[in-house]
Amino acid sequence: MPVESDEELRDVLGQETIAVVGCSATPGKDAHEIPKYMREHGYEVVPVNPYADEIFGREPYDSLTEVEEEIDVVDVFRPSEEVSGIVDQVLSRDDVDTVWLQLGIRDDEAGERVEESGRRFVQDHCLKVEHGRLMG
Repeated sequence: MPVESDEELRDVLGQETIAVVGCSATPGKDAHEIPKYMREHGYEVVPVNPYADEIFGREPYDSLTEVEEEIDVVDVFRPSEEVSGIVDQVLSRDDVDTVWLQLGIRDDEAGERVEESGRRFVQDHCLKVEHGRLMG
């Protein structure tokens, strides 16, 4: 079952490092503004976007498999049909605790694979909204 309870969501939001797959360099886009908000609230945000040269003053990684930092949460801003491939990359890592799919993004089968690996899975929730509601 995907994470739904406020207690579990608070626990996820207690993590420190968030890799944002699909992070945007374009101000005004949700995939830029939400990671920016999380940075402003003390989170380490690791941008993952093979098409951007710079996001938040740093070079983004092309994929999760290239990220050198330890990751606690993978936040996904990509279409639902890309989630399975992203989860494949998550499952190749030992450090990721939670996969979080942003509002409107769902993949129940990928979520089952995440949970079977002993990790947490959140789907169809906005990281910023939940942070503001539970931690603000």
